[in-house]
Amino acid sequence: MMTDPISDMLTRVRNAVNAGHDKVDVPASKIKANICKVLKEEGFIKNFKVLAKDKNKLQLRIGLKEGAMVGLSRVSKPGLRVYSSYDNLPRVLSGLGISVVSTSKGIVSSRKCKSLKLGGEILCNVW
Repeated sequence: MMTDPISDMLTRVRNAVNAGHDKVDVPASKIKANICKVLKEEGFIKNFKVLAKDKNKLQLRIGLKEGAMVGLSRVSKPGLRVYSSYDNLPRVLSGLGISVVSTSKGIVSSRKCKSLKLGGEILCNVW
């Protein structure tokens, strides 16, 4: 049984980037698709789409950009949730990276959080 599916997705993407793959498949969910949407808007991945492998199993295929993503780290974990207001969001790699934040308006990047003046749970950092 998997206790943290978001961390599993980030680990699969990190391993695929380090191995030089151009795509990676992960089990699909709405929150993972929303995280991928933020990564695509910020230019860290090429694209993503939901595929049906079996009748009940959906896969999320993520197209990776070469050299766009250097690192990923999970911030908020099931045992320790990390919340922040919009003015206390961390700067990732002196502003070159982003934080993916779950807010009341959905999952957005830290840049968009600051413009909307929204805080929330920091899911992960990408640089």
